[in-house]
Amino acid sequence: MPTDEELKHAYKAFKKRLKLTRLDDESRLGRSPLTGGATGVESIIPPREFSQEIWDELVKRGRLSRDSDGFYRIGTFKGGV
Repeated sequence: MPTDEELKHAYKAFKKRLKLTRLDDESRLGRSPLTGGATGVESIIPPREFSQEIWDELVKRGRLSRDSDGFYRIGTFKGGV
């Protein structure tokens, strides 16, 4: 069972990686800076330096949700509308 401190550290690392991934996506050439628009990045593969047990616990606590093929997103995800 991961400690609360480990969960907090992992969640913080996840949010940082998601933010950097979004910034990377937004800074691509070919995207007009005048049109703006939000990034399409909603989920990522979590940082590998944390065990699967930590990610499972964060899902159980409702902080993250599983998307598909090892991807996770922040919050709970209710598919398809």
